[in-house]
Amino acid sequence: MAFFIGRDREARRVYGFDEIALVPGDVTVNPDEVDISLAIGEVKLPIPFLASAMDGVVDAPFAIAMGKAGGLGVLNLDGINSRYEKPREVVTAIASASPEEATKLLQEAYRKPVSEDLIAERVKEIKKAKVPCAVSCIPQNAERFGPIAEDAGCDIFVVQSTVATVRHKASRYKPFDIARFIKERDIPVVVGNVVTYSVAVELMEAGASALLVGVGPGAACTTRGVLGLGVPQVTATVDCAAARDFHYKRTGRYVPMITDGGMSTGGDICKAVACGSDGVMVGSAFARTKEAPGQGYHWGMATPHANLPRGTRIQVGVTGTLEEILFGPSRLDDGSQNLVGALRTCMGSVGATTIREMQTTEIVIAPSIKTEGKLFQKAQRIGMGKG
Repeated sequence: MAFFIGRDREARRVYGFDEIALVPGDVTVNPDEVDISLAIGEVKLPIPFLASAMDGVVDAPFAIAMGKAGGLGVLNLDGINSRYEKPREVVTAIASASPEEATKLLQEAYRKPVSEDLIAERVKEIKKAKVPCAVSCIPQNAERFGPIAEDAGCDIFVVQSTVATVRHKASRYKPFDIARFIKERDIPVVVGNVVTYSVAVELMEAGASALLVGVGPGAACTTRGVLGLGVPQVTATVDCAAARDFHYKRTGRYVPMITDGGMSTGGDICKAVACGSDGVMVGSAFARTKEAPGQGYHWGMATPHANLPRGTRIQVGVTGTLEEILFGPSRLDDGSQNLVGALRTCMGSVGATTIREMQTTEIVIAPSIKTEGKLFQKAQRIGMGKG
């Protein structure tokens, strides 16, 4: 339904995670018996969690730890890890900088050229641990980095930009041909980011093995403020999931949708899956782990941009181990730990035994879902704040 916002202009009402709730099912299921696995091409993950390709979140050691836990850590090939032999030293310097110095230091750190040898070295380091390896880069670097990563043993290649499309117009340079790039690869290619039905269909037709859904919702991303772009994640996920289902019915090829960003709690992740997501890509939750390189800080991939930074360094703190964040036991009551347990429990409560069944959960518009009856919780938080 569209609303008039002015003379001859209409706008569609869209929704974010805080505006909806999931309805319990008529039948419940033992949470230990639900299947939450995610397949991207031939790569099957026991848990549908990807760690964002941010330098404060994923380096080779973290990718290994994430892989051993059953998820997937995506390494940013445009970042620190492919520019420096000892990336953690550079990340530590960035984490230690004052807020006023952070963006300038990031821009300086990312001026050093990417080393093709380091790309291969990082991939081999992850593969040596016998876990799946996924790497990411922007479209401008994909044709150069793709063959290097693939030859080194990479399992999944991610082409990621603020807004991904099949059709890109440019007169001053040759546009990146995503369909040709995918066709030339022998490994799955994940493409992002997308928020609309039509673009999702076109990217799937181009051969993408999975799509990342979300423009600007990440905690460290400032795209929505800088450029005014974005669609709240509930509506974006529903629209792209509808495109996936259309493509599947027409071709018989199922392309997973991975909601990327905007999820701060287990409840948000459950809602994303109920809206049609097959998996989630999360940054802040994993930046809070002891294993993350950022030591409680992280920043978006567009933060170091020389001319128009679209991210900021944020402090999220270190709250637990990767094991605690994913599987518990949770030591916090804010929903930021035991994310896998939250998904399993929610699926059991709505009666879903698989992710596909979870995607049919009844959803209600509920803007009061976080405040109804929570008077004393709110008062307690205000009191704590004054202290």
